[in-house]
Amino acid sequence: MTDSNRSAAASVLLADAGSGAPSGAIRKDRAGISPPRTDQRTPAHSPRRARGPLYAALDLGTNNCRLLIARPHERGFRVLDGFTRIVRLGEGVSVTGRLSDAAMERTMEALRQCRNKLRDHQPTRMRLIATEACRAAENGPAFLKRVKDELGLDLEIVDRRTEAELAVTGCADLIDGEAQGALMFDIGGGSSELAWLDFRGGRPRSQGRMSASIRSWQSLPVGVVSIAEKFGGVDVTPAIFEAMVSHVGEHLRQFRGREKLRQMIGSHPVHLIGTSGTVTTLAGLHLGLERYERQKVDGLWMRRDQVDETMRALLGMPFDRRVSHPCIGKDRADLVLPGCAIFEAIRREWPTERVRVADRGLREGILISLMDADRTQRRPGRYPRRQGNGQ
Repeated sequence: MTDSNRSAAASVLLADAGSGAPSGAIRKDRAGISPPRTDQRTPAHSPRRARGPLYAALDLGTNNCRLLIARPHERGFRVLDGFTRIVRLGEGVSVTGRLSDAAMERTMEALRQCRNKLRDHQPTRMRLIATEACRAAENGPAFLKRVKDELGLDLEIVDRRTEAELAVTGCADLIDGEAQGALMFDIGGGSSELAWLDFRGGRPRSQGRMSASIRSWQSLPVGVVSIAEKFGGVDVTPAIFEAMVSHVGEHLRQFRGREKLRQMIGSHPVHLIGTSGTVTTLAGLHLGLERYERQKVDGLWMRRDQVDETMRALLGMPFDRRVSHPCIGKDRADLVLPGCAIFEAIRREWPTERVRVADRGLREGILISLMDADRTQRRPGRYPRRQGNGQ
């Protein structure tokens, strides 16, 4: 294990399967520590609660509903429980402008399970966020009011800059220590966030402060769901794929500092770092995994030629083969090529020799931000008072 991979393992000792694993699954992390069963209950009187405060982060996106519950541990945290499910909340929003009844019902069921886990663990601090689907949908705020009324979960709709900053925070320790800069991208269901990190003036000491190095950022109004709804995701010919890439490329031209970033890539060590089901799926295919394994994917480096080869193989894979592939599955079979098109547009705009794969993101960024804030404010030996949602 390299020093950079060892550092990545230290920050999250136990994590759920995240963006690349089958819905609801939990896997071992790099340290090889197995998580509790997903149906295990942790009552308030559990002796585990005596070992320090618990934190929770929930990310409700266009495609996924994800939850992590963790406790601080050394430089990072140890995950005690997690949940992930593909809900496709934003299905059809790019066409109708509204969340559909079916999508809301699927999401309510997933959030109900998250509510039960939060009730069992009773975290000291938590932050529950909603992103593009609820930002874009006319009835997004009304849906979140229903969630609060029926489930008691108070979700906040975060703006695009906050979303980008949280993604950077969650992935910060995967950035090469020798790099002078990095371009982080988070391919979502309804939008995709990019952040250019420039370390030529120095690098923040704390992972929770990494967003201070953002020189420029952009939120693209395109994601895997919206691209699939516009171009299709089942039968994707090379011509359709190129049309997808071109469509995304038009949005990338609006990136502030676009040319300066390209110049920096040509003269300084800069790499891409990607967090999404798209890049973790590509990593799983590249490794030839018979099933998705987070500990092998999170932190993996892929060279440009390896990405090229894997994308070609995926583009030539029939839809039924994507459905049956253990690293893709039926829930992502129609979304993976739209995601690859977004990734390809970014690679063509800012070509680098390497990309680092991150199976982590917004939830980890929320947890790190909350814990970092408490470490700064708390006096030695004291834990924060119990409170609800928010920072």
